[in-house]
Amino acid sequence: MHTQPSLATLDGFIFDLDGTVYLGDHLLPGAAQTIADLRARGKRVLFVSNKPVDARRTYADKLTRLGIPATEDDVITSAFVLAHTLAHHAPGLRYYVIGEANFLAELRSHGLTVVNDRAEWLEQNPLGVIQPDGIDAVVVALDRTLDYRKLNTVYQALRRGARYFATNADKSCPMPGGDVPDAGATIAAYAHITGRTPELIAGKPSPLILQVALERLGLPAARCLMAGDRLETDMQMGHDAGMATALVLTGVTTRAEAAAARPAPSLILENLGELMGQIDSGQWRCAPTS
Repeated sequence: MHTQPSLATLDGFIFDLDGTVYLGDHLLPGAAQTIADLRARGKRVLFVSNKPVDARRTYADKLTRLGIPATEDDVITSAFVLAHTLAHHAPGLRYYVIGEANFLAELRSHGLTVVNDRAEWLEQNPLGVIQPDGIDAVVVALDRTLDYRKLNTVYQALRRGARYFATNADKSCPMPGGDVPDAGATIAAYAHITGRTPELIAGKPSPLILQVALERLGLPAARCLMAGDRLETDMQMGHDAGMATALVLTGVTTRAEAAAARPAPSLILENLGELMGQIDSGQWRCAPTS
């Protein structure tokens, strides 16, 4: 039989950000109070995001501004995890990146060589037709500056056998005005035209990002809960690791989708404000997998 978790057995809480804690510049209902209550009870809290467009310090500053005190060490992003992993396992490659400026800076801060701004390519090949030996690997991330030159540069590199990495595989990213296409849409396009998929995806539900999170918390997965708004990333990662899971309906998942999900989340919440009460009362919708 499975043992139902309680606050006595759960010591670590991992929260997704967009659609779970906040949406755009607006805090979602119950988020600040729930996190404050958990910390007051001595629980460890960590924030994990697949969104690679800002530095961890920026996310921490935003949380603090919204009323949830946080430091850079409280935040893990897919950009940080991918950069950290590539720096240890593929440090000598020349990378061409579909991604925004902060992500390129993250890669470079880990000592990686990013060749996006090689002027001779831009002048001689305005459509991105590159020399065969110019790129060793490509990286795909959310990029709101994506254009044909970037798309074609990566396409040509993949055709010539470049290695292939990505921050995350989310199809869309929640924004205040509605979802926008995310890295998963670009990955799907390249799968269609080249038949290739990334050899490594750093973000949720990858065990890579979870491993970094658990190391930061200093806890095993069985003593942690994953809270998020996505079935295919947040809930899947938590389930695969044997964690308790809490799905909030403040992001991309509807109640009908949540009810039909298999495996089912441990909890289905209207918002994070319901988390403490449901854990305290033992109202788990299904037994966790560990």
